[in-house]
Amino acid sequence: MTETTPDAVPAAPAKAHVIEAPADRTRRLRVGGLMLVFALIGLLLAIFTKSGKATFQLVSGDLQNNLLHVPAQMVGLLLGILGAASAAAYIVRRVPQRYAGWLAALLGICFIGAFLCWAAAGKTFPLANQFQGTLNFATPLILGALAGVLSERAGVINIAIEGQFLTGAFTAAVVSSTTGSAAAALIAAAASGVLMAALLAVFSIKYLVNQVVLGVVLVVFATGITGFLFDEFLQPEANKLNTPEVLSAVKIPGLASIPFFGPILFNQTILVYLTYLAVAVVTFVLFQTRWGLRIRAVGEHPKAADTVGINVKRIRYSAVLSAGILAGLGGAFFTVGYAGSFSKEMTAGNGFIALAALIMGRWHPIGATVAALFFGFATQLQSQLQIIQTPIPGELLLMAPYLATIIAVAGLVGRVRAPKADGEPYVTE
Repeated sequence: MTETTPDAVPAAPAKAHVIEAPADRTRRLRVGGLMLVFALIGLLLAIFTKSGKATFQLVSGDLQNNLLHVPAQMVGLLLGILGAASAAAYIVRRVPQRYAGWLAALLGICFIGAFLCWAAAGKTFPLANQFQGTLNFATPLILGALAGVLSERAGVINIAIEGQFLTGAFTAAVVSSTTGSAAAALIAAAASGVLMAALLAVFSIKYLVNQVVLGVVLVVFATGITGFLFDEFLQPEANKLNTPEVLSAVKIPGLASIPFFGPILFNQTILVYLTYLAVAVVTFVLFQTRWGLRIRAVGEHPKAADTVGINVKRIRYSAVLSAGILAGLGGAFFTVGYAGSFSKEMTAGNGFIALAALIMGRWHPIGATVAALFFGFATQLQSQLQIIQTPIPGELLLMAPYLATIIAVAGLVGRVRAPKADGEPYVTE
């Protein structure tokens, strides 16, 4: 019989070796290479940054106080090195795969930081205005992208978001002008979005019309009808029908006092707060409720869902109509949330940008929201850099979000796959 001494320590189990599939390895190297390119660009920007300090304005309108002074080149170099390290860690797999997204986010922050240090060297960059403008531009995009998530997760392609934006903006302007009620304007905008969504649902689900063609037709229809009504009624009677009240900001006590982010996030209009709520609600509903599970089921495998007793058409109707509420509210932002009047084609293609955010966000509410914020950030940055006279064409900045979307769709940042039954009509046997 073998005796065991008290000092004996059992051997540690051998660490399991994770075998990486060739396709996953190719994707990792491809994504890592792209990350490394951006990291090197950030480093080059830091190297060519002017010596001196970059000043960032932390409170909108305050040019004397609340200024952050940083050594532009030094901070840019540190951010560039950190970004390069994150790209290298991704390439050599020094972190678990579940943290790969955080590495990409870290690289993005470092790249933007290095870029801002280069742009603001020897100047004052209005950082508070940048984030405030980002939120303003992104709010309708977030609502539109969430509308796309709901409908496309159920298997109905929603190209008509732009049309729902237009009708929502038009209706909100008219109702606000005639009633003076912000609540009535938002309700009417949501109702008009549901009406447009009903057209999409009926023709695509019941009459099996091609959903892409139908969406384009609905956008043209909304553009035509709102333009006609504007010329015939709103323009001649602008004082009565096209003077909506812009929503006033509502400060949340306590939260609005948080340094820097407090005034930006918690001194907003009710429509922006509804956007925060919409992101949380859509995420919870899709992934934590029975209805959300059914939406995802009919978007992936409607026949299997029908087999277990789910009414596929009813679920799709409910998802598309619910999406119309969000898109209508997104349209209301253009008139009662920002501009204060309606003009023809004022949404300027933002519905299609919301679709791009949807794709870039991989049909996930959180991902679509982040993508919409990225679009808003780039749009606002273009105007801010013109103010401080940075020698970079503003058009190049406006191209950045679309280029990022193309890269995402091409699969250079990972697998991007729409719901399997997206766009496929379901016919019961």
